[in-house]
Amino acid sequence: MSSAATRPAGPDDLWSVDEHLDDILATVRPLEPIELQLLDAQGCVLVENVTVPVSLPPFDNSSMDGYAVRVADVAGASEEFPAALEVVGDVAAGAADPVRVGPGQAARIMTGAPLPPGAEAVVPVEWTDGGLGEGPASGMRARSLAPEGAEGQVHVYRPAEARAHVRAEGSDVRAGELALKAGTVLGAPQIALLAAIGRGTVRVHPRPRVVVLSTGSELVQPGEELAPGQIHDSNSFALTAAARDAGAIAYRVGAVADDAETLRTTIEDQLIRADLLVTTGGVSVGAYDVVKEALSSVGDEDEPGGGVEFRRLAMQPGKPQGFGTIGPDHTPLLALPGNPVSSYVSFELFVRPAIRALMGLTELHRPRARAVLKADAALRSPRGRRQFLRGRYADGEVTPVGGAGSHLIAALAKADALIVVPEDTESVEPGGEVEVVLLG
Repeated sequence: MSSAATRPAGPDDLWSVDEHLDDILATVRPLEPIELQLLDAQGCVLVENVTVPVSLPPFDNSSMDGYAVRVADVAGASEEFPAALEVVGDVAAGAADPVRVGPGQAARIMTGAPLPPGAEAVVPVEWTDGGLGEGPASGMRARSLAPEGAEGQVHVYRPAEARAHVRAEGSDVRAGELALKAGTVLGAPQIALLAAIGRGTVRVHPRPRVVVLSTGSELVQPGEELAPGQIHDSNSFALTAAARDAGAIAYRVGAVADDAETLRTTIEDQLIRADLLVTTGGVSVGAYDVVKEALSSVGDEDEPGGGVEFRRLAMQPGKPQGFGTIGPDHTPLLALPGNPVSSYVSFELFVRPAIRALMGLTELHRPRARAVLKADAALRSPRGRRQFLRGRYADGEVTPVGGAGSHLIAALAKADALIVVPEDTESVEPGGEVEVVLLG
């Protein structure tokens, strides 16, 4: 059983939102670090500091296509009195042994090519005649008319300061400096930096594998015809998408009928690919709430700490909840209610933080803000329950969207925030201040 299983829990006992969340986070631990190839590590959390083995860039190089020159040779150059320099060769990107530039000389150089010995600056090709002897050339024209390897003279029409258009060795990061610190989430820029400093693999907490399944004999796959009494399964799609948004690798399992043995078998089959299991539906007190029946025996009763506990929370929507660990690896399982809004609100409050804890993140929760209630009438909330209403937030104000019904999916799709009404508050008047959870 989970860490808070020793808490007294009678049939009429209510857990607070915070107690339930604390129990989940006390049980869930970051996944064991593994070494991954860079692209496989995208979205993962770094578990070690990464230092720079070689300065970046590793050598002085040109930031322009042009000519590598000595500053004294182009001092005072103008269109009327250009500096005429001998072209001694080409320096291409990747050149290992570039030519030396002496007095009165220049080397044709490409962007990213190493600054050749003797050169002190780069003049862009647009400041020259491109070696054509016909006045200042556009970069395109110069490159198309001056073949590589062609030697002769180039006329330079502007002076250049020392180090002009030169990327200095170590100007990005120097050898020995900290490139990325432990706890960094690896996005595209971070992966680019790791590749640039020569790291082919990196040690990270892997993204958790989350398996989502919904229960209910009334559920039909989207795209299929509905028979009387049936509805399309939306919860499993919503929760799978939400798990991916939170950073997980999420798998959706088709809806499982209201049969305890079928559900038990499905859950046991999914354990092999799950770091976290999420079910939706079948957790209240109805006659067909088979999740409780199925999970009562799927946990390893012979192993200490196994099993799922079903609770009633002092919240609306989302009062019925289940949490525990199952299987030989004590895989965490969160059982959410089946009403669409209840299911989604429960995910945001409990499952998302659990996913981010598995990832090794320290920022587990959505950001929150204070907002002025913009509404035509007061918000009503049952005393003793923490209510979460859908709303739209902008410029410090929040407007309710839809009603309090836990089936209102269309209203949920229009919301970008949850309005929080505390347990001890029964009414919030228009213009009053409320806390909001920002979903966007």
